[in-house]
Amino acid sequence: MKTIKQLTILLSLLTLTLPAHSTTAATPLHKNVILMIMDGTNSDILTLSRWYRGTDLKLDTILRGGVRTYSAQSAITDSAAAGSAMATGVKTKPDYIGMNPDRLPVLTVLEGAKLSGYKTGIVSTSPIQHATPAAFTSHVLNRDEFGDIGEQQVYQGLDVVLGGGGAWLKPQAKEPTKDDDGMLKTKQISREDGENLFKEIHSSGYELVRKRDELLRGTTSPKLWGVFADEDISYELDRPQLNPDEPSLAEMTRAAIDRLSQGEKGFFLMVEGSKVDWAAHKNDPVGMISEVLSFDDAVREALDFARKDGNTMVVAVTDHGNSGLTLGNHGTNGDYKRLPADRFIKPLKKARLTVKGATSQLKKDRSNLKEVLSSYGLGDLSKKEFGIMEAAKSVDDLENKMVKLMAKRANLGFTTHGHTGEDVFLYSYGPGKPVGLIENTDIPRVISDYMGFSLWTGPFASWFVDGVKYYQDMGYEVLVEGRTSKNPVMVAERDGEVLRFPENKDFYWRNDEKLRLKSVNVYDGESFYVHVEE
Repeated sequence: MKTIKQLTILLSLLTLTLPAHSTTAATPLHKNVILMIMDGTNSDILTLSRWYRGTDLKLDTILRGGVRTYSAQSAITDSAAAGSAMATGVKTKPDYIGMNPDRLPVLTVLEGAKLSGYKTGIVSTSPIQHATPAAFTSHVLNRDEFGDIGEQQVYQGLDVVLGGGGAWLKPQAKEPTKDDDGMLKTKQISREDGENLFKEIHSSGYELVRKRDELLRGTTSPKLWGVFADEDISYELDRPQLNPDEPSLAEMTRAAIDRLSQGEKGFFLMVEGSKVDWAAHKNDPVGMISEVLSFDDAVREALDFARKDGNTMVVAVTDHGNSGLTLGNHGTNGDYKRLPADRFIKPLKKARLTVKGATSQLKKDRSNLKEVLSSYGLGDLSKKEFGIMEAAKSVDDLENKMVKLMAKRANLGFTTHGHTGEDVFLYSYGPGKPVGLIENTDIPRVISDYMGFSLWTGPFASWFVDGVKYYQDMGYEVLVEGRTSKNPVMVAERDGEVLRFPENKDFYWRNDEKLRLKSVNVYDGESFYVHVEE
């Protein structure tokens, strides 16, 4: 029988022989979160994409539940309200970006991570000023304010930005054009204030890359900004053939992870596969499949890193459904029980380009119409079918006729060219991951809990203040100079001291001294919001 003293000695010796890391193994030195958003995707296109690829998706391996997507105003959300909910934890109104329903800017989970010492980044196949990436990085009342959004993003101090949207970083003006997202909205494709934000990107220490090979070569700068298109990056099916200088979503995701993972504390990365939604607005099943599979390849990159790292949470989700795509339509009412998968897939696999990619090759005189139709898998038309195509009054009309015929041949149905309001799938992996049927507002709560900060308690909860009221209460005379101009400035003056807060910037002037702020200044046309260190 050993004495208590002998047992104590043995226990001490055992403790001394344990591996040095064992006492801290439960406490990771870093924490990473990769939030991946597949914009505008319903469940049937995931099924169709799986059949098309012929194997399970990487997403299938991490299916954990569902997400409710409604906004503060509607059962069917838009991307702005949905993105803002996933960024801030607050349901808001359509078109609002990083703002609550009362028009107040609220801190995003990306901003909270940055303020907490994490590296941060965004990746998108749309212009980075589009609704979803904007919701994590800016605060405006209208998602179409690409100029203000782009300016705030430049002054947010992110570590990695990869995507499209170069047009809103430079002052050169172009004619307004239609968006290629099926919504047919007209935007000014330039900066209305004439500022050249590329100069600010350079002066802020970013390495600026413009082509795929520059990105793939790898870089050493701690900050990276990739601008690969003036507007959106090509659909993945079209990209290698029509725009090979643009990177894939998977390549941008891998590059972002490589750069962000060099930090000691960890990182937050938001990745958006933007253009499932754009193809869905067009009712183009080929384009939708192209982008689902592109997104799945990016998920593979995230999961490969997370499995090796051990301290990385991956969350993948769509912000809302779109198009109401169904495998089966009114034409299959009587024989759906006898339709194998290849009856849906074979017509789609004939397409070498998406409908947008195909019509982009159309000559003005339409002399190559047959070749264009063939590139979309419609090379064997009857005389009547070809006549319908010839009679198209515009490119939009031609695309609409092409996708309708493709859907008919592939036995697919569409209920709308707009969004839909169903619950969507939740995919997650890693420590702290969300599971079950959750609200979209739960996503940033789970992420911030894992990363060790809160957007709803402490200093982050009331981060922005009404600058006019705050400084008036401090005895300053306050006005907003250039209230209706492209570059308004809040001016506060007291006893010879003049403070000037320019909209969308992360600094202010105290007389002739430029002082940095921890957040950008936000002006909504009525109120001017700033962050004040107490």
